[in-house]
Amino acid sequence: MNTVTRPRILVVGAGFAGVECVRRLERRLSLDEADVILVTPVAYQLYLPLLPQVASGVLTPQSIAVSLRRSKKYRTRIIPGGAIGVDLGAKVCVIRTITDEIVNQPYDYIVLAPGSVTRTFDIPGLTDNAFGMKSLAEAAYVRDHVISQLDLADASHDAAERASRLQFVVVGGGYAGTETAACLQRLTHAAVKRYPRLDPGLIRWHLIDIAPKLMPELGDKLGRSAQDILRRRGIEISLGVSIAKAGPEEVTFTDGRVVPTRTLIWTAGVAASPLIATLGAETVRGRLSVTAEMTLPGHDGVFALGDAAAVPDMAKGKEDAVCPPTAQHAMRQGRRVADNVIATLRNQPLAPYEHRDLGLVVDLGGRDAVSKPLGIELHGLPAQVVARGYHWSALRTNVARTRVMTNWVLNAVAGDDFVRTGFQARKAVKLKDFEFTDSYLTPEQVRAHVEEARSKES
Repeated sequence: MNTVTRPRILVVGAGFAGVECVRRLERRLSLDEADVILVTPVAYQLYLPLLPQVASGVLTPQSIAVSLRRSKKYRTRIIPGGAIGVDLGAKVCVIRTITDEIVNQPYDYIVLAPGSVTRTFDIPGLTDNAFGMKSLAEAAYVRDHVISQLDLADASHDAAERASRLQFVVVGGGYAGTETAACLQRLTHAAVKRYPRLDPGLIRWHLIDIAPKLMPELGDKLGRSAQDILRRRGIEISLGVSIAKAGPEEVTFTDGRVVPTRTLIWTAGVAASPLIATLGAETVRGRLSVTAEMTLPGHDGVFALGDAAAVPDMAKGKEDAVCPPTAQHAMRQGRRVADNVIATLRNQPLAPYEHRDLGLVVDLGGRDAVSKPLGIELHGLPAQVVARGYHWSALRTNVARTRVMTNWVLNAVAGDDFVRTGFQARKAVKLKDFEFTDSYLTPEQVRAHVEEARSKES
C-alpha cells in the first residue's frame, strides 16, 4: 500500500485517553496498516492530578508535562491546534491551528478524546474574577498570584486592603478543590514566616461547596478525616454554600456572607469539551452517548471516550451507570479504544470496556493524606505513601518519574524559595482567558465550512 490509500486514524486530544490510544495504536499496528494523526494544542501530556502541587511549588511545571515528541520511535503525525468542529457525515474534522489558520482534516476513523473544560454557572462576575485549576498555565499563574498577594499585603499601608489580600477562597469540595486549598494553604503558611511585617493570623483560607459532604466518594469516615485535617490547619470549610456573585475585591456567598478577597479559585467540577456540541449527536449530561465498546451509534468509525463521553460503567452492573471522569478510567479506555479501532480495521469483533475502580487517593500535602485503595481506608503517612506511589507509577516515562521524585525529595529537605516566575508582570488573566470556549463552531457552521472548502476544491 502507499500513503494515499492507507486509512487515516484521527485522534483528537492528548490527555490520558488520547495518548494511551495513540501509543497502543503505534505498538500494535504495522507501518502499512494505517496513518495515525493526533490533534492537540500542546505537544505534551499533562498529568492533571498533580496540578495542585505545581501551584504550591512542590513540583516544577515541566515535571508533570510529558513531551509527546521526546521519543524518536513514534510515528504519529501531530497537528498543533485544536479541533473546533466535526462533520460526521463528510468525515472531516475542522481544526484551528496554532497559527490561527482553519483547516479541514479528512479521516476514515476518528477517536474523540477532547477532554473537559471547567464547569461554570451563570454567576455574576465569575468568569471575569475567578481563577481555574485545569491547565499548566493556570497552576503556574495561581502560584504567582498567591505569592504576589503576600508581597502586596506587605507593601500596603491600608489595613483593609492587607486583610483582603490575605483571604483566599476555593470553590469545589472535590479532589481538585480540596487538594488545591490544602496545598496552597501550606504554601502561604510557610511563606508568611519570611514576611515579618505580616500577621500570620490574617491569612484565612475558605473552602466551600454546595454539596453536603466533602469528597463523598471517600465515604463518611475518610471524608470527616480530611475535614478534620484541613480545619486543624485553619481552613474554614463551608458546605451547602456556593458563590452568589464575584467581584475583583470581594466574593458574596449564597448564605449572605461577603468575604473581602482578591483570590477566588473555581474548581467546581468539569464539563465535556464544547467540541461535543458541534457533532449534533445525542448526549448524556453534556457527554457524548456511546456504547460499551465506545462507538457512536449510527456512525461508522467514530469512537469517543474519557471526560467527553458517557461510557457505560459495566463493573457497577447498573443500566444507567457511566464511568466517572477520572485518569484511571481514561487511560484504560484509551487502550480499549485502540484495540477496537484495530479490530474494526481487521474486521474483528469489538470488546466492551469494563474496569473496576482501584480506589481513590487524596494528597493534602506534607504527611497528610487520605486514601482508599481497593476499599481499604488509610490516612496519615501510609495514605500519603499510597497516594504518591500511585501518582508516581502512573507517570508515563522514567524521565517524568525521576523529575517528580527529585522534586518531592528536594521540597521535603530544602522547602520552597517562594519565587514568582513573572506572570504577574503581564495583564491580569482569569478563568475565561485560559480555555477559549468561544472558539468552537456550531454544527451548522461546521457543515457550511466543509461544503465551502469542497466547492473551492472542485
